[in-house]
Amino acid sequence: MKRLFQISLLLAVLVTIASCGRQQSGQLTGVLDRPAWKGINPYGMVYVPSGTVHIGPSDQDVSNTFVQRQKAISIQGFYMDDTEITNNEYRQFVYWVKDSIAHTYLEHFMEEDEDSDFDEPRIDWEYEIDWEDELLEELFYQGDDVLAGRREIDINNLVFEYEWFDWQAAAHDKGNSPRNTFIERKKVNVYPDTLVWVRDFAYSYNEPMARNYFWHPAFDDYPVVGVDWHMANAFSYWRTKLWNAYEGGVTSEDFRLPTEHEWEYASRGGRDLAPFPWGGYYTRNAKGCLLANFKPGRGDYPEDGGLYTVKADAYFPNDYGLYNMSGNVAEWTSSAFYENAYSFIHDLNPDIRYDAKDDDPEADKRKVTRGGSWKDVSHFLQTGSRHYEYQDTTKSYIGFRCVLTFLGRSVNDF
Repeated sequence: MKRLFQISLLLAVLVTIASCGRQQSGQLTGVLDRPAWKGINPYGMVYVPSGTVHIGPSDQDVSNTFVQRQKAISIQGFYMDDTEITNNEYRQFVYWVKDSIAHTYLEHFMEEDEDSDFDEPRIDWEYEIDWEDELLEELFYQGDDVLAGRREIDINNLVFEYEWFDWQAAAHDKGNSPRNTFIERKKVNVYPDTLVWVRDFAYSYNEPMARNYFWHPAFDDYPVVGVDWHMANAFSYWRTKLWNAYEGGVTSEDFRLPTEHEWEYASRGGRDLAPFPWGGYYTRNAKGCLLANFKPGRGDYPEDGGLYTVKADAYFPNDYGLYNMSGNVAEWTSSAFYENAYSFIHDLNPDIRYDAKDDDPEADKRKVTRGGSWKDVSHFLQTGSRHYEYQDTTKSYIGFRCVLTFLGRSVNDF
């Protein structure tokens, strides 16, 4: 008994000594053994350093000064996708949702089968899905919905739930309510609305684009369209989970849509007051070549090289390395649209949000879009021009790109 006590005492002393050497030294050293943070370099993104920008239209644009009063603001550094999210990049999201649902189906049916030894986790990417398995038939169009005998996934099944935390509401609540009060969730169908190509243009033959734009390899590197604001947010949420799952260690900030002023700041490429990403006052270079994909003149769509959209990395990038910040497709931002927003926004990382519910008035669902598109005149291509679209609508001329807030300060920020 005495020997057992001595051994226990010795072990306690050893543990104490070890802990002292590792954590306790009598000095204020902070919590040790913290994971190292060396920064990140997300694939396909460029760094936009912190800085100040004068937002709003030029002095010559008198009419727009009523809704875009000039203001100097400061923006924290962030990473931004160098191109708009492409069809092929978004297709990775669609495939992930499709495979996840298939795994869920197989798991459900296998669990019901007592003779089955299926014990794979819900999302096991090592388990190859047999799409001919009769257990997955419910995922495909059935009966009269089958077209030309083709076996096609029913896109109505491609539903993904994303969630977010309402930091503004939580901050004003001051801890008086349970945490789950501020956690919001929404289910969205992630498949792009390909019918926008037909619906957006009356008396115009665009069915080939509706049939091919999202799926044909010819359009893999073109910007995805037909995604509403919620779908863009769902993609950003999924991308964050994907990044954190494979990156390991310390998680970064979330991928998200840019605020409208982050977007404007990035689009100028470090050229304050520049009306276009390339800096000049004209949409053509010295040789007369158009510098973006838009609707030039009175409607000579193909003059700029693209009848509709063009590849996401077409034309020259701005000085930050960002492509098509003007033209090609307009881009969703996280900001709610208010005509007089410039009158009351803060000058430090300005941001106005409102998470409108499905039954809210239409005016409350307006979200700022920036950059202009392939079907817009040059006015909407200006870095200071702002427009809006409703968050639950899809268009053939609106896409998006993601940003990621930079943590810490870079030497470039000094």
